[in-house]
Amino acid sequence: MEKILILDFGSQYTQLIARRVREMHVYCEIVPYNKMPECTADTKGIILSGSPFSVKQPDALRFDLNLVAGKLPVLGICYGAQLTADYYGGTVARSEKREYGKATLAQHDTSDPFFDQTSMHSQVWMSHGDTILQLPEGFEVLAGTENIPVAAFRSKPARFQAPLYGIQFHPEVYHSLEGFQFLKNFVLGICGCTGDWTPAHFVEDTVAALREQIGTEKVIMALSGGVDSTVAATLLHRAIGDRLFCFFVDNGLLRKDEFESVLDSYRHMGLNVEGVDAKKRFYDGLQGVTNPEEKRKIIGRLFIEVFEEESRAHSECHWLGQGTIYPDVIESVSVHGPSVTIKSHHNVGGLPEKLHLKIVEPLRMLFKDEVRRVGRELGITTNILNRHPFPGPGLGIRILGDITPEKVRLLQEADAIYINKLREHGLYDQVWQAGTILLPIQSVGVMGDERTYEQTIALRAVNSTDGMTAEWSRLPYDFLAEVSSEIINSVKGINRVVFDISTKPPATIEWE
Repeated sequence: MEKILILDFGSQYTQLIARRVREMHVYCEIVPYNKMPECTADTKGIILSGSPFSVKQPDALRFDLNLVAGKLPVLGICYGAQLTADYYGGTVARSEKREYGKATLAQHDTSDPFFDQTSMHSQVWMSHGDTILQLPEGFEVLAGTENIPVAAFRSKPARFQAPLYGIQFHPEVYHSLEGFQFLKNFVLGICGCTGDWTPAHFVEDTVAALREQIGTEKVIMALSGGVDSTVAATLLHRAIGDRLFCFFVDNGLLRKDEFESVLDSYRHMGLNVEGVDAKKRFYDGLQGVTNPEEKRKIIGRLFIEVFEEESRAHSECHWLGQGTIYPDVIESVSVHGPSVTIKSHHNVGGLPEKLHLKIVEPLRMLFKDEVRRVGRELGITTNILNRHPFPGPGLGIRILGDITPEKVRLLQEADAIYINKLREHGLYDQVWQAGTILLPIQSVGVMGDERTYEQTIALRAVNSTDGMTAEWSRLPYDFLAEVSSEIINSVKGINRVVFDISTKPPATIEWE
């Protein structure tokens, strides 16, 4: 399978480069600049990412370009371009001021394949603090802007057998209007990739690889009802059939009727799945606990206990199936190490070693949008594929304060009204994630001739691409009024509804 390697120097845009390459149906991998694997025959090109570093810093991230230069086509983006110029003896200096924002290219060599099907004065996006003042010997300028003489360059044919390009703008961001075309020219044109990495090919290749990897052994897997675990389980089931054993835990913190509906969906898909009712265990473990981080840890610990019990009951299983996706993999091997923990997450990390299980992760090289495309190829129903993200700890972190069965019931009822109304009004698929939060606040209300002193519900709806940033959704006022009225009139114990209009950052999507 042909691929492009992206060497990560720590840029915030590195994942975006990979997404753009994948949009061309070309497989690519992100690897830390200092952990580059050996290039095999299927490696067609190398992209050097940007970086928050300056090549003039003493602790700048260095890379031996001679490992790849001349062997494969190389494209250095921003820091990658400056590193190239500096490495081969050019002059790179700190800019008088950081060059940030829109700029217009002036092409000096329109015949170069890098500029195929692009306009002479293309708008691009700059974001760098270093500037290339002079190119090394054996390199030539392809384009400049009003402010910088070297915005794009390449090695001369006599210098390297395979071309080495450098650009000081970011083609991966939407502000570079023809950025995708520049990347296509490099990946499909200069590198010669065919662009045949489709969901159908992924399914075929992955199922074959899983059969070889697992052999005649059995796999155990916990399902969440979400997209990732469902698609991963479906791939495994297609590969090994009923040698995949799945279970779905009711921790008492799921949405209304979710346990029954998800189990029913899984069984209709032909999965070998068992439902585990653990509500009482979770409610007992969480009794009186109000600290959000402690709640998360208790929920995670109790889930692990349930998993251990299921695993012991199915000791014939030698593999643990997981729905790990590519952003999780990238984060774990990032240039700067894992991000600072904002809040702990509910997962089964540590279980494989403890239970002596081998891990199988069918989706570890896919982004979330690619997982959905593979799910469609597998024929998974849209009610699962288009399901909004739902936190591992479930409603446990949407009930602020201590958790009781009565509070869960209140929240489930209000949440069901909100989500069902979003579907009725055709708004569900226009929102990335929506949910309700039960606040530890009681307020005075009037119902008929009586005063009430009851609970408050907050409605949350955000739009995002990957959850790293999020904007609050502009839901129609009439819709919000209808939801509020329905919740207050139908859910006894709630007399006030508010709408959260916070963005991430500085807020988070969940309240805890």
